Amino acid sequence: MCRIGAIKSLNYVHPSQALLLMQSQQKGHDEGVKIAEDMLHAAGFHRVMQWVPETNPQPGLDINAMPNYVFQTYDYPKHYKHSDEKEKADLLLDMRLQLRSALEDGEQGFVYSFWPDVVTLKEIGDPRDIGTYFNLWEPDDKFTAKVITAQCRQNTNYDIVRYAAHPFFMQGYTALANGENTFYLKNVEQQRKLHRGYIGFESDSQCFLYSLHYVHNELKWPLSYFKHVITPLPFEQIEQREDKEQLLAIRQSLAHLEINGPNTIIGVLPDNTMFTTCDAKKLRPVVVGRNADTVAIASEVCGINEILPERDWEADIYPNERETVVIDNNLEVQRWKQ
Repeated sequence: MCRIGAIKSLNYVHPSQALLLMQSQQKGHDEGVKIAEDMLHAAGFHRVMQWVPETNPQPGLDINAMPNYVFQTYDYPKHYKHSDEKEKADLLLDMRLQLRSALEDGEQGFVYSFWPDVVTLKEIGDPRDIGTYFNLWEPDDKFTAKVITAQCRQNTNYDIVRYAAHPFFMQGYTALANGENTFYLKNVEQQRKLHRGYIGFESDSQCFLYSLHYVHNELKWPLSYFKHVITPLPFEQIEQREDKEQLLAIRQSLAHLEINGPNTIIGVLPDNTMFTTCDAKKLRPVVVGRNADTVAIASEVCGINEILPERDWEADIYPNERETVVIDNNLEVQRWKQ
């Protein structure tokens, strides 16, 4: 079973806090870099910064490390200087898809995100050893963020595919999940037709990202309707609601985006709004805890105990099957009943 977590703070937080959150819940090549850089240069992007993390490859670490890790920041092509946000968002999406396609042959590299102020690392191994390898256990102010999401899982009988690892990201939207989506094939059938960016489907949980993106970014619906799409109310309850026409229309038009099975979802919107919601039977755990300047979401309360031990534990929230818990950028925690 997966373990998921997220941290949202008014202050900049070091990634070691996400590793602690995960740890307590535990029971590309040089040529690829050159290919990517050449493609970005040809498209008119100008590199303004590069960070190559110093690694610490000690013997005995549980990590299946890549040969190289490169994080680069680019400025937009000059002819996009006066473009609107949608044009820029489409450009960044298309560029990421092109990079991924160019690097897939022979696994010359992996590109998980190409977006302002976003760093994505997907690694195979133990969170403790991953932190050691990337020298993340000693907090400093050089590498911090106000929103961090993390996922890890216990060993399975299946080969691990790096693109299948959470979190999933697209155009400012992040999603990760703990559990299964037994309507995966139904979701894929619909999503492949909805947007050019809905590709891969290496994980059934990736469908959560695409549905979130489609409902909120493409249809421009409020976030509250995401829950109605993925876990619609029974017809007898819909008939008693003032908005029954809208909810019936959702069930009819987006039936293939419904999910099923035990799962908990954590999501982040482009404006950094964070939320969590569960399946319609509440078959996977999740808890939300907070102190004065930080809110954390975790599959299990032990993860929050690790990073927020001095909080008011009685104020912890255990979301039910028919609500969405939302954290805004003032760290106000709202509970939306479906």
